[in-house]
Amino acid sequence: MPVVIAVDGPAASGKGTLARRLAAELGYAYLDTGLLYRAVGLSLIRAGADPADETAASDAARCLDVSKTDFADPALRDEATGQAAGIVAANPQVRAALVDLQRTFAAAPPDNAPGVVLDGRDIGTVICPDADHKFFIDADIEVRAERRVKELQEKGDPSIPSRVLQDMKERDHRDRTRAVAPLAPAADASVIDTTNLNADAAFALAMSFIR
Repeated sequence: MPVVIAVDGPAASGKGTLARRLAAELGYAYLDTGLLYRAVGLSLIRAGADPADETAASDAARCLDVSKTDFADPALRDEATGQAAGIVAANPQVRAALVDLQRTFAAAPPDNAPGVVLDGRDIGTVICPDADHKFFIDADIEVRAERRVKELQEKGDPSIPSRVLQDMKERDHRDRTRAVAPLAPAADASVIDTTNLNADAAFALAMSFIR
C-alpha cells in the first residue's frame, strides 16, 4: 500500500506549503483536498447552475476527475468560487462523493507514486484515519491573518487586514464547530505550531518525524 501522509490545519497555517514540499521531497503524489470543493463549485458556476441545487452539486461531485482537473486555474481562487465551495460542502452527497474520491487517490496514487500527501482539514480524522504519518499545522490567528493579507496584496488585492482577520475568525469557528468532520488534530497527530517557524524550519521538523 502507498505511504499516506495527512496534513491538516486551518487557513494560512502553512499546511499547503509544507504538504507540497513533503510531496516533492519524497516523490509522492500531492492533493489539495480543499480545491476539490472549489472545483465542484466552479463547475456549477460555469454551467450556470445553482450551487445550492443539491442534485446538480452531487452530480458535479460524482463527475469530478482529479486527473482532468486544472488545479492551477486561477478561477479556483476567486471569491465567488469560494462562496460556491462553502455551499456545496454542506451537501452530504457532495461530501460523500469527495470522500470516496480522496480515499481512492490515497489508495491508488497517479503515476504509481510510492506515497501520497493529502492536505486538508479532516484527512487524519476522517479521510485517512490510518495514515502512516499525521500532522496538524497551526499558528496564532493574528499571524495567519497577516500571512493571508500579504498573500492577497502580492496578487494585487488591497484587502483590509481587519476584514481578513474577521473572515478568518468566522471560518475557524465554522470549521471547528461543524457537526460533520470538525477541524481538530487527530489523537495521534504531530502538532506543529508555525507561529514562530518559517517554512524551512517547519519542513525540517516534519521530515524529522517522518524519518
